[in-house]
Amino acid sequence: MHFVKMQGAGNDFVVINNMDGAIPASEYANLAVRLCRRRLSIGADGMMVVLPPAEGGDIAMVFYNEDGSKGEMCGNGARCIARYAHDWGLAGDRQHIETTAGMVTGQRIEQDLYCVRLNDPSHMEPEIGIFWEGTILSCFYIELGRPGIPHAIIELPDWDSLPRQELFAMGKFIREYPTFPKGANVTFWKSLGENHVKAITFERGVEDFTLACGTGAGSTAAAMHVLRRCEDGPIQLDFPGGELQVSLTWEDGRISDIYLTGPAVVVAEGDYIGK
Repeated sequence: MHFVKMQGAGNDFVVINNMDGAIPASEYANLAVRLCRRRLSIGADGMMVVLPPAEGGDIAMVFYNEDGSKGEMCGNGARCIARYAHDWGLAGDRQHIETTAGMVTGQRIEQDLYCVRLNDPSHMEPEIGIFWEGTILSCFYIELGRPGIPHAIIELPDWDSLPRQELFAMGKFIREYPTFPKGANVTFWKSLGENHVKAITFERGVEDFTLACGTGAGSTAAAMHVLRRCEDGPIQLDFPGGELQVSLTWEDGRISDIYLTGPAVVVAEGDYIGK
């Protein structure tokens, strides 16, 4: 089975082309677990399957986390799929990708740099109190797309100075917080200056921090606009794996047109012969 390994700001994926339908959908979850195992297989944060379009796009894509759970969409993954569609002749410099959360459009900027329009928010709650070790953390909850990708966004100025074990425990606790009906990806962020932040995301399905999260970046930018924690214009987000940039429209109390720009890199391709 042929695969392509790609990464966007350190968020890495195995891409499988199933345009011919040779792989039954019932095998996707188990296949993701086998392919994504670190050190025992190809290794990745998730697996993306490229499929024929059904709703007027260039291609369709389904996303599976490394634990085999199905994800609604992935921002860094969408940029990688946009590049895949371009480089493998499935689309031109603009790409239209059908995802579980809705249509995502991509734009090639240069060889390793792509921009995608993320799904608009379907739900936002600007302030949810989360009880954590005697304190109350203020959380901005947002879902991108329909069905929505759930994100809990928390401004935590000292997150990068906390012991990793403590930060992990906090991320895991919030990810499973009972207020969130289907769990949540959890992004901690701190300001580095005007429209410039440092962030890290604890992701569902990976159940750990990843090097970057595209929808986490878009959700953080949305939260900053709603809470008036930024100026007009693009926001730069520095994740452990690299830099992402988000621009959006904030008008009449509504967030729309969230554009995520960042790297989309082909790491390797080959044939998987494992069992």
